[in-house]
Amino acid sequence: MTHDRSPGLVETARALADGTITSRALVERTLARIGTSQDALNAFRIVRTEAALAEADAADQELAAGIRTPLLGVPVAVKDDMDVAGEPTAFGCRGEFPAVARDGEAVRRLRAAGAVIVGKTNTCEFGQWPFTEGPAFGATRNPWSPEHTPGGSSGGSAAAVAAGLVPAALGSDGAGSVRIPASWTHLVGIKPQRGRISTWPRGESFQGITVNGTLARTVADAALLLDAASGNHALDPHRPPAVDARAAVGRDPGRLRIALALKPPFTALPARLQPEVRARIVELAEKLADLGHTVEEADPPYGQIGLTFVPRATAGLAERVREAPFPALLDRRTRDAARLGGLLGGLPLRAARRAEAVLHRRIGGFFTSYDVVLAPTTAAPPPRIGAMLGLGGLATDRAMIAACPYAWPWNVLGWPGVNVPAGFVAGALPVGAQLLGPANSEPLLLSLAAQLESELRWHESRPPQRAAVDSPAV
Repeated sequence: MTHDRSPGLVETARALADGTITSRALVERTLARIGTSQDALNAFRIVRTEAALAEADAADQELAAGIRTPLLGVPVAVKDDMDVAGEPTAFGCRGEFPAVARDGEAVRRLRAAGAVIVGKTNTCEFGQWPFTEGPAFGATRNPWSPEHTPGGSSGGSAAAVAAGLVPAALGSDGAGSVRIPASWTHLVGIKPQRGRISTWPRGESFQGITVNGTLARTVADAALLLDAASGNHALDPHRPPAVDARAAVGRDPGRLRIALALKPPFTALPARLQPEVRARIVELAEKLADLGHTVEEADPPYGQIGLTFVPRATAGLAERVREAPFPALLDRRTRDAARLGGLLGGLPLRAARRAEAVLHRRIGGFFTSYDVVLAPTTAAPPPRIGAMLGLGGLATDRAMIAACPYAWPWNVLGWPGVNVPAGFVAGALPVGAQLLGPANSEPLLLSLAAQLESELRWHESRPPQRAAVDSPAV
C-alpha cells in the first residue's frame, strides 16, 4: 500500500479556517483531480466546475471577513439521487433530465455549513444494486482494483473518497448502499438513524427504508459530515432527537457487550459467508476483546424480517418508476421489480409497515443483553466489473444475496449502522464490518469505531494505484 495522503475533511476545514489555503485553490485542485481521474474511475455523473469555483470564491470572501462555519469552503460531493439546485437528478437513469429548482434538505444543510458541492456522483439505476454500472453512465471502478466494482449503490461517492478526489461525500443507504461500498473501498460509512439526515423533498424514501449517510476515510471525517448534513425539514415525518457525532468520536466507549453475528439474516435464497471474509471479521472481534470488551457469538432474533423488506423496497421502487420521465429506457429488472411493487403496494405493504413496531420490540430486546452487534458488511469481496450487469432479475437477486446478505435488516428497523474497514482479502480487495446499534445509537457506535481506528489506523492504507492526481497536503 502506498502512504501518500490527501487531507481529510477535518484537516481541510481547519486549514481553510486557519488561512493556510484558500477555497479557490483547493477547489481548483479538486476539479483537476476529478478531471484527471474520470476516464479511469468514472466516479462523477456531474462535475459543477463553474458553480463550484463561484461557491469557492464566495467562501473565501466569508473566510476573509472572519465568518466560520463547520465546512466553510470545503469541497464535498453528493450522490446523484440528491437534488442540487440547477442540476438534474437522474438517479442512475438514462435520458435527459430537467434541472431541479432547489436543493434537497441535506444539500441545503451542507451549504449552510459552508460546503462547496463540486459534483454529483454515479449510482446505479434507482440505487437498486450493489454495483455502480449501467447504460446511462458506464461503469464506476474501484480505486483499489479497477477491474472490480466499488459496490453500490453509492459507488461513485465511495470511489471519489477512496481515490482522494474529495475528503468526504454523501451517499444513501436502502439495503446497505452506503455500508457496502464503504466496505469494498476501505472507508468508514455511516448509515444513520432514519430521519437523522433528511431525504426531503421526500418525507420517506422507498417507504422509509432508505436514509442518507456519509462516507469518509476516518470516523472523525464521517462524523463531521454527518453533523453538518443532519437535521429536518419542517414536514419530515421522522425527526430523531439530535446527536453530537463529532463529540462522540473522542469519547471512550467504556466496556461494551458485543454480539458477533456471523449468520446471515433470513434470506429466501442461500447466502454463505466466505471463509476469508469471516477470518477478517473474527480478527476484528478479537481486537475488540483485546480492548476490554466482552465479545460473544450471538445472532439478533431476525425471524422472517425479509418478508417485511420486499414490499417496502418494491413499492418504493414502483413510486419512482411511475414518476420516471423515460420508463421505456429503464432496465428490465427495474420494470419487473416495480410491477411486483405494484402488486405488493396495498395490504402487504401496510402489513410490512405495521410489522416494524413488532421487530423493534423483539430485536430491541436483544439490546438488553448486548450493547452493539458486530457483523460482516458483506459475505464476499467486491465482484468484478460487469459480473452482475447483464444478469436477469432472479440471477441478479441470487448474486446480490450471495454477496450482500447482511446489511438490509437495519434499513427495515431504521436504526444506525457504521461500516468500518476490516482489512483485505484475495490480495488487496477491501472488506468491512458493521457496528450495529438500537435506535439513536450513533454516538456509541462512533466512539467504538474511533477506538478501533486509533488501534488499527486503517486510514493510513491508501489504494496502490492512485487514479487521482495527488495534491500536496494542505
